Amino acid sequence: MIERLSTFFVRTLREDPVDAEVASHKLLVRAGYIRRQAPGVFAWMPLGLRVKRRVEEIIREEMRAAGSQEVLFPGLLPADFYRATNRLDDFGDGIFRLKDRKGAEYVLAPTHEEAFTLMVKELYSSYKDLPLSIYQIQDKYRDEARPRAGLLRGREFTMKDAYSFDVSDEGLEVSYQQQRDAYERIFKRLGLDYVIVSANAGAMGGSKSEEFLHPTEVGEDTFFIAPSGFAGNVETYQSTPRPVVEREHPEPVVFDSPNTKSIAALVDHLNEHVEHPEGREWKAEDTLKSVVVVLTHPDGEEELVVVGIPGDREADMKRLETSFQPAEVAPATEADFAKNPALVKGYIGPWSSEGPVLGEESVTGIRFFLDATIADGSTWVTGANVSDRHAMWVTVARDFTADGRVEAAEVLDGDPSPDGSGPIRTARGTEIGHVFQLGRKYAEALGLKVLDENGKLVTVTMGSYGIGVTRDLALVAEQNHDERGLVWPESVAPFDVHVVATGKNQEAFDAAERIAAELSEQGLEVLVDDRPKVSPGVKFSDAEIMGIPWIIIAGRGVADGEVEIWRRADGEREAVKIDDAASELISRRNAVLR
Repeated sequence: MIERLSTFFVRTLREDPVDAEVASHKLLVRAGYIRRQAPGVFAWMPLGLRVKRRVEEIIREEMRAAGSQEVLFPGLLPADFYRATNRLDDFGDGIFRLKDRKGAEYVLAPTHEEAFTLMVKELYSSYKDLPLSIYQIQDKYRDEARPRAGLLRGREFTMKDAYSFDVSDEGLEVSYQQQRDAYERIFKRLGLDYVIVSANAGAMGGSKSEEFLHPTEVGEDTFFIAPSGFAGNVETYQSTPRPVVEREHPEPVVFDSPNTKSIAALVDHLNEHVEHPEGREWKAEDTLKSVVVVLTHPDGEEELVVVGIPGDREADMKRLETSFQPAEVAPATEADFAKNPALVKGYIGPWSSEGPVLGEESVTGIRFFLDATIADGSTWVTGANVSDRHAMWVTVARDFTADGRVEAAEVLDGDPSPDGSGPIRTARGTEIGHVFQLGRKYAEALGLKVLDENGKLVTVTMGSYGIGVTRDLALVAEQNHDERGLVWPESVAPFDVHVVATGKNQEAFDAAERIAAELSEQGLEVLVDDRPKVSPGVKFSDAEIMGIPWIIIAGRGVADGEVEIWRRADGEREAVKIDDAASELISRRNAVLR
């Protein structure tokens, strides 16, 4: 197949889009692969569609190899599907809702567990029909509050979601492993680096969940790796309580601490005015920081809560959201503090159900939690619930009892591994795939049962397996570019070869067409830059930003019977005879593919 740039629907840009933050977003727009339509919503241009389809075909091939069959569900689904599993409320404002002219409620599907389950329920009734694995590649819709980074976090995106249906838990284990293995093959073919981490199932539910994370500095997830090799998303990290210094502690003492709303200011004040009992300097880790957050429960009710964490750590909102799920978690605003004057910003301390431990204000009705690292018997310097005053010797379990422990503090390099193998290291990553053992959650809610070998009705057990197609495409671009543009791997490039004809001599254009035809006859897909009156510099710049792996330049050398083969990945260029150009390029390409 041959396409020609003189008639191809593409326009490259010289400047980065003003809203682009990451390389993949900048380059996919500038190279003419996608165009923004609205925040988090993009149109796909011919170049982009070609890459997207190649990614999808890799997925399809590996899904077929894993025994999964392709189906396609609509993106518009009745709200009752999600109401049956109580997920309509769980999604909250995160989904697009609408009504038809008769008032019936619909949603733009954020995920399809219910639709798959109900379809199988309608058609299958016997253990003889199982195991079954079916999948689709379909667009999904989520009303992201802050869409960002182009295709990495959008409101409309393409996903591959597969579902397995088995009679027994043992069957689910087999199906799960088949999908997990297929994912490894897919990501290797895409050329994407990945780490498999233990993950939180979240609203999906289920007994087991693993994420495939692509390590990248632009990632929204943080994961940890233990010396043993065990890895997990920080949302699943189980904290170890900090050691408690065994000694008698005085009763709490309130002291003046003007202008110490920050932990740093408080520590400076302590070191200037108070001698530490161990003869050392005071540190942030000696203080208890109170973080005020708003929980938005699935029914829409908002609740203000306070979480105490060690002063040397920041709160991790994702870990807090996992602790308080299905509620959404957000930092308290100035308006929240204004409505609750008992919360003295910068000087909040703990309290029990009977009232404040210290200070004069009542905080009745607001729950106080502690981070899981904070042990009973530990002693802290903390707010006294009065402006410009703090307290020391406040001891957990002696002076107050919290409403519970939550995983709240950020996880840092050097923290102890949950498996006891030593200190962890952390890294940033982006989710490229997620596999769940759903178990019987959806089957029970929707009544998916089959007759077993003994004629008894049993509930089917399910697995769910997702890949973010468009996100993964963006991450391939993120991983494969240089300062001049995209550098697609062979597996997903929009074309195999980019033939560039330069100059005013017709012989160069004729040579380009001849070489393109020879390559096409050998099964390669070729883009020919046959644009007249376009300078070589512009053509080379376009070739670089588009990122097709192999480039053949038919220019001044044609007069001497030569063209240049240019490998985009390493920049190597070499002159070869026109008659040998097609066979030489195929030989070099095959050597790389091997």
